[in-house]
Amino acid sequence: MATILAVHAHPDDIEILMGGTLALLAGQGHTITVVSATAGEGGSAEFDPDATGRIRQAEATASAALIGAQYRCLGFPDLSVFNDDPSRRAVTELVRWARPDVVITGSPADYHPDHEAISLLVRDACFAAPVANYRTGPSAALDAIPALYFVDAIGGRDRQGQRIPRDFGVDIAATFATKQAMLAKHESQASWVLKQHGIADHLADMDAWTRRVGRDFGVGLAEGFRQYRHTPYPKTPVLQDLVGDALLANP
Repeated sequence: MATILAVHAHPDDIEILMGGTLALLAGQGHTITVVSATAGEGGSAEFDPDATGRIRQAEATASAALIGAQYRCLGFPDLSVFNDDPSRRAVTELVRWARPDVVITGSPADYHPDHEAISLLVRDACFAAPVANYRTGPSAALDAIPALYFVDAIGGRDRQGQRIPRDFGVDIAATFATKQAMLAKHESQASWVLKQHGIADHLADMDAWTRRVGRDFGVGLAEGFRQYRHTPYPKTPVLQDLVGDALLANP
């Protein structure tokens, strides 16, 4: 069995972009850890930051529990995730603690600065995790760099509106109901997404996006991924092999 570490910026980012794939992997018996860089304390016009952070972490914990996953929050401030040395050491310690075979994180190009920053931090933390002289905390250095993957950006485009290519997709028809249930745990986001993004129904918006990705691959429902293969990161298709028959080739 494999260990998968999924890291994104805010509670609910993971559910929207890779919840179905994580549910599929959890159903196969793999160990899943879900991590948000922040508690998402900026995501409310009703509660103060502390209360919002507590609410959103509780929602993320309940969501992860639906697939038997553990949830952790790195505690970076919302809208203040930066690619600096203290943050890189914190993410490297997370990777060393989790000892993953596969790491999945956000797209390096996205609409939100926290999404982009955590992507870079995770990329660099995977590289640093086996470097024993890069000291981070109590966890021992890894033996090797774990396989690294990026999920789609929100809407699949960069800040200039250009489509970001994918390497492959995962058919999540079998786990879409679980993905819906996971996102539904994030009840506090209904009013916030309407106010900030003008989206009246965040569950329906996720549904539409997942079907749009599915159409790109010629199926009903899918999630898209890219593998980071730059030297010296692993080139072996670890995640592709784990998802098995659910793997979708890029058209």
